[in-house]
Amino acid sequence: MALHGLGKVTIGVPNPAETISYYTDFGLDHLGEGRFATRDGGEQLQVVHAPVRRLLDLTVAADDGDDIASVAGKLAAIGVASESNPTSVRAVEPVTGTVVRVLVRPRIITEPAVAPTPYNGPGRIDRWGRAPFLSRVEPVRPRKLGHAVLGSTDLATTMRFFVDGLGFKVSDYMGDKAAFLRCSVEHHNVLVLAAPVNFMHHTSWQVDDIDEVGRGAQSMLEGHPERHIWGLGRHFAGANFFWYLKDPAGNFSEYYSDMDTVPEDELWSPAVLEGLQGLYAWGPPPPPSFLEPDDLAALMSGAHSTRG
Repeated sequence: MALHGLGKVTIGVPNPAETISYYTDFGLDHLGEGRFATRDGGEQLQVVHAPVRRLLDLTVAADDGDDIASVAGKLAAIGVASESNPTSVRAVEPVTGTVVRVLVRPRIITEPAVAPTPYNGPGRIDRWGRAPFLSRVEPVRPRKLGHAVLGSTDLATTMRFFVDGLGFKVSDYMGDKAAFLRCSVEHHNVLVLAAPVNFMHHTSWQVDDIDEVGRGAQSMLEGHPERHIWGLGRHFAGANFFWYLKDPAGNFSEYYSDMDTVPEDELWSPAVLEGLQGLYAWGPPPPPSFLEPDDLAALMSGAHSTRG
């Protein structure tokens, strides 16, 4: 696969200072001026001012100039205008208006590799004494940006842009309501939702294991119970552990670990997931505000005002 993951997201919010403080607490390294880095992926988030919250810019990583030329050709074939040079191609997703850039970037490699977490089980002892996670006292810091989730008023057109235009692959469907798309070996890097208004649902950030998911969420909720949205649980699609929190602008952010992977040369048949199967395998039921964010009506009103 020529593409190998997400590089960066730029989100616009009406309250940058509060939102920057939130993502600093979330464990991202603030480089200044709303720019954030992960432990392994370098700069992967930028927070800027916008009248309403939205995903402004999404960067996808590619291996080399041949991959850039291939993407430019695919975009032209589906009638999407783009600007390109030997190391990048830029296009606007026609439904949501999100600027998408494909850039030549090195692959993210965790060195040294994180050792497997030892867990005991029936008839199996992988560790003795107290559990090693008890000695973790440092703040949780995400390893990389894993995926972004977009609501689109035209699911088919947005999917066509990512799949036929950029070269993403379909991993699974949630009926005719959503599609899990990948540009790396992870199960999904972009999830597109059918929605009554274009909006950003959440970004997702990889941590080492389920204990880091829990530790990160616990730290975020100390003194800020209003940040909690949904968790702890495990998804069916992707099989990752998750915990969702909400930033001050209304965007959700997810800690995740243990995502399904698909080797680049392996054949994969997308499944159609129905009902709760498309949401989770176990955990508390998703709250209504996760399925339909509280500000969705306001975002719809803002979209109508802009069009008017």
